[in-house]
Amino acid sequence: MNLSLVFMRIFFLLLSVFFMTTFMISSPNGSTLHNGLIGIGIGVLFSLLLFSFDILFRRFNLRSFNIAVIGIFIGYLMGEALVLIFDAILDISSLSITLEPQLLEIIKIALFLFGIYLGTIMTLRAADELYVSIPFVKFTPTTQKKKDILIDGSILADTRIIDLAASGLLDHQLIIPRFLIKELYAHIESPDEVIKTKAKRSLEVIKKLEQIAYLEVRFNEIDFPEVKEIPLKLIRLARLLDSNILTADISKLQTASVENIRVINIHALSNALKPLMQTGEYIKIKIQRRGKEPMQGVGYLEDGTMVVVNGGGDFIGEQIDAQVLSVKHTSSGRMIFCNSLDAEGNSRQDLSEELDDESH
Repeated sequence: MNLSLVFMRIFFLLLSVFFMTTFMISSPNGSTLHNGLIGIGIGVLFSLLLFSFDILFRRFNLRSFNIAVIGIFIGYLMGEALVLIFDAILDISSLSITLEPQLLEIIKIALFLFGIYLGTIMTLRAADELYVSIPFVKFTPTTQKKKDILIDGSILADTRIIDLAASGLLDHQLIIPRFLIKELYAHIESPDEVIKTKAKRSLEVIKKLEQIAYLEVRFNEIDFPEVKEIPLKLIRLARLLDSNILTADISKLQTASVENIRVINIHALSNALKPLMQTGEYIKIKIQRRGKEPMQGVGYLEDGTMVVVNGGGDFIGEQIDAQVLSVKHTSSGRMIFCNSLDAEGNSRQDLSEELDDESH
């Protein structure tokens, strides 16, 4: 909890106690001391009621709250219009003579509540199309801004985030929670050298992110003391800020989809940006092991993409020329299938097929 929020709560607590105590002391009934104590108690209870509303509305962002207020106002006008129309219908007809006064009041209340509900719901559903029109001035709806991106602890341990942030794609979007930084400082004191090294590297990444021009990384002070697990805190903060989460460990954020929060996996992003080989393209690949099929060899590109080479099984440990046959997309990334080439640039697979045909 940040200092400004603590200050405002203490201020409203004192203000509530002051007004309630002043009101009770001015009452002619009872003693001054007795009324003063009652006023203090009522003031404390009222301030606690205010704080409970604060906790209740913490899940709503400012945009949703403003749209809800506008919807209630429009619904109020709609409800008043329905009641006025109903009164006009009664004035020009004889229904008011036959209807009981209590029934008339119930109908008017029902129409009024119906108008408020309908106006609020319609406003919330058409939030992106909402605009305010003033004589000679029209505020048209703009396209929805890009959502902010919360940084997960696993992404700070991955130095690729520095290059991604330096690309300009994440300018003015990155948010680092303070509770995550506190967790990293706690990990520095850990006796486990692996955890300590990872925490130090993460803090160094944060410093480098702060030094990137125009990135303007922001730090969020909101914490959830009642929640102990960092991933759950991150999900609650993302829901509160209406933001996305950038992570390198998707397994820790499985419940994010339940909360309707988008999780961006940097590994999936990296796979999507891997260079795509075209059919017929020539590459050099080092064969590292045998494949599943006879005469197949398996190698890897610098970015980790698996390359399966037909006719490469006899060249383990050697770098050979190969021609791309096809590229297959899998859940774990891409796989490239090739034919190995001889010294003259001919496919060894084709040569073996020709030799088989001649033998027959």
